[in-house]
Amino acid sequence: MHTKLVLLFAAVATLPGACLAQTPSATPGNPITLSERGFYGIVSHEVIAAAEKMPEENYSFRPTPEVRTFGQLVGHVADGQYEFCPMASGDPLAPKDIEKTKTSKADLVAALKEAVAYCNKTFAGMNDAQGSQMVKMMGFSMARLTVLSINTAHTDEHYGNMVTYLRMKGIVPPSSERQQVPATK
Repeated sequence: MHTKLVLLFAAVATLPGACLAQTPSATPGNPITLSERGFYGIVSHEVIAAAEKMPEENYSFRPTPEVRTFGQLVGHVADGQYEFCPMASGDPLAPKDIEKTKTSKADLVAALKEAVAYCNKTFAGMNDAQGSQMVKMMGFSMARLTVLSINTAHTDEHYGNMVTYLRMKGIVPPSSERQQVPATK
C-alpha cells in the first residue's frame, strides 16, 4: 500500500511538468510550488478523509498507553499546520493547542479542515521565488518551500499512524479503499 501511495505522489508531482512538456514553448509558472502544493493536496485530503471515516466512539482509541489516541493524532496534525505554514509564509506563529483542547470528532475534524485551509492559503500565496527565500526552522536555515515539504511529510507520517488505527478497528483506510477492485464472479 505504501509503495502504491508513493508512486501516486510521484505521478502527481510530475504531472504539471509532463502536461507542459507537450508544448515546448510553454514555460511552467512556479513548477516547484505547484508540485509541492499538489503533493500536499493529496496527503491532506487523505488525512481529512481518515478523520471523517473513523467513528466517534473510536476517537479515544489508542493501541498502547504510550501513544496518542486517534483524536489526539487528528489534533496533532492540525496543530502542525499552524506551526509549519506560518514559518513558510512569514505570518506570526499561531499555535492552537487543538490536540489538548478538542476531543469530539466534530470539533477535531472541523479544526483539521480549518488548519488545512490555512496551509492551502499559504500555498496559494507562494511562488517559486518566494519559496526559495531562506527562513530559520529548528535552528537551521532552509527554503520556505522546504518548510512546506516538511509539513507534508509530517502530515503523511501521521496519516500512516491513522491508517494503522483504522485497520485495528477493521476499517479500510481511504487511500486503500479507492484502490480495491470489485470481485468478479
